[in-house]
Amino acid sequence: MRTKHALVVVTMFGALLAVPGGGAHARPTPVPAGFAIPAAGERSAVLNELSGRIRQQERTRRKKPHNTVKPLPEKVRKKIANRVALRSPSVFGPKVVNVSRAAAADPAPSALVLYDDAGPYGFLGELYAVTTANLAGHFGTVTAKPVQDYVAGETEDHTSTIYIGSTYYGGAIPDEIPDAFYSDVSTTAKPVVWIGMNIWNLANKIGASTFSTKYGWDATNSFFGGVGTARVDYKGQPLTRTVPTAGDSGVIRPYVTNAPLVTQLATGQDPATTPETPYPWAVRSSNLTYLGEIPYAYVNETDRIIAWHDLLFDALAPGTATRHRAILRLEDISPNSEPDELQDIAEYLAQEDIPYAFQVVPRYEDPNGTYNNGVAETVRLQDRPALLTVLNYMLANGGRLIQHGYTHQNGSAANPYNGVTGDDFEFYRAHVDANDSVILDGPVVGDSVTWATSRINTGRQEYAPRGLPTPTIWTTPHYAASIADYTAIKNVFSAALERRIYPAGTLSGGALDYTRLIGQFFPYPVTDVTGGKVLPENLGNYEPEAYNNHPPRFPADIVKAAQYNLAVRDGFASFFYHPYFPVTPLQQTVQGIKGLGYTFVDPATVIP
Repeated sequence: MRTKHALVVVTMFGALLAVPGGGAHARPTPVPAGFAIPAAGERSAVLNELSGRIRQQERTRRKKPHNTVKPLPEKVRKKIANRVALRSPSVFGPKVVNVSRAAAADPAPSALVLYDDAGPYGFLGELYAVTTANLAGHFGTVTAKPVQDYVAGETEDHTSTIYIGSTYYGGAIPDEIPDAFYSDVSTTAKPVVWIGMNIWNLANKIGASTFSTKYGWDATNSFFGGVGTARVDYKGQPLTRTVPTAGDSGVIRPYVTNAPLVTQLATGQDPATTPETPYPWAVRSSNLTYLGEIPYAYVNETDRIIAWHDLLFDALAPGTATRHRAILRLEDISPNSEPDELQDIAEYLAQEDIPYAFQVVPRYEDPNGTYNNGVAETVRLQDRPALLTVLNYMLANGGRLIQHGYTHQNGSAANPYNGVTGDDFEFYRAHVDANDSVILDGPVVGDSVTWATSRINTGRQEYAPRGLPTPTIWTTPHYAASIADYTAIKNVFSAALERRIYPAGTLSGGALDYTRLIGQFFPYPVTDVTGGKVLPENLGNYEPEAYNNHPPRFPADIVKAAQYNLAVRDGFASFFYHPYFPVTPLQQTVQGIKGLGYTFVDPATVIP
């Protein structure tokens, strides 16, 4: 059987986050009730309006920057200025290094993630915080909360503090950032990461001259620029930035006043000049790291978010040694798979001594006879002794069995295609729209932790009676599930090897809103906000055909993404492959990744 398998692209309403994931192809994820969230590379009308408003507010602020912020009390400003004056660059630099070393030695680094939730688009802040907290979950414990809930002194209670400035404070939206946070950011020796907007408010609060003296750049004269930037250079890798020019608000570019105090960590290439000229995309001054944009918009496997994935090590574990590991996963094996095709793949991997994972859907269903001349068909593992023989060969030669759902479909209705195992979603509802895109519609009817646990365990009981080990790792069919499903997965399995989607309300504790989603792939193992262990899949898969509005992907594309991910000092190159394809593309991909210096590992050995 040759079928086209769904890969979800999660495009967040208003936030432009496009994350490939799922079976085999990326598709946009709009909300139900008719609102079309933009696909990767597109821009929503709502976000266009928001970006225009932000740009207009920023123009106003540039004219009277000091009128938008109420400064800190003079007593506090003098205290901050005195601390800065006592620290020459030569003295302050080593202090930061010592702090970083202490953080690296800390057996349990902790991150404080603060986000905006004010204004009509405040939900974006929470979704950005979810993804940030997930990444920080690789390093240790994470506390995430709205910035207005910050309590004085909390920067000292954590290894590092990360603030995500997604709401522009000015005009009709008053500043929600407490004075205590402004003060603590400017005086702490702990690492602080500031992303996006409102950095000028910090400068105005503590005094623009004090800010410039300490950090070597003037935040009150740092404005949006670099519209249309398509490349961000980081550690020698030309990372992509695919935000379309028509919807690009640009990057806030630090106006450097004392270059020796400023380290440019990543550099954007400005297309407004000929030739393109570099500008600072991310900088570090003293203990403050600043990113001029929130890097979760229009994300793909070669994106500038890779720089952010690595910069988190500086904040939370700067002593981490460099190593590069790879994970291969064979996808969508079911009782209806062809043993000869699997054997060819398995023998190649055995010859190359490549450890790998292989996913097995324990029960095959074709309720409408789509591939069986109109006759409904069910195939179970016990019906395929030849397949079981190959699976045991794989287990004996470097393979790790992973459970991939129970039936990898849900009932006889199209979800979104035909109800057939491997083609359809199991834990989420979906349909194909008039533009030939797969649309996520929300959790399945009756979804709950109890329902998901029952379905998972029913499938899990299919392996041992056939002489196979009971899986301890899971992959969600097409990477789409609810928070309840993720909770069930966490309760049953040691880890999941997958990408994930998260709805608004995940952090706030309110009602979950599945019309507002953010999706994420991981560059290294994490403990996510649900408490589950998630292993990385960050390169996608081989797919020689273009369909559902997405281009083909070849071995060279996967290898290039692996190359760019070398910038992550302890990152992974993790991809999946459908074994009904020939051996040659897999060989090309494996050899290309090995040639970059990656070492293939058993995913069970990297569970946090």
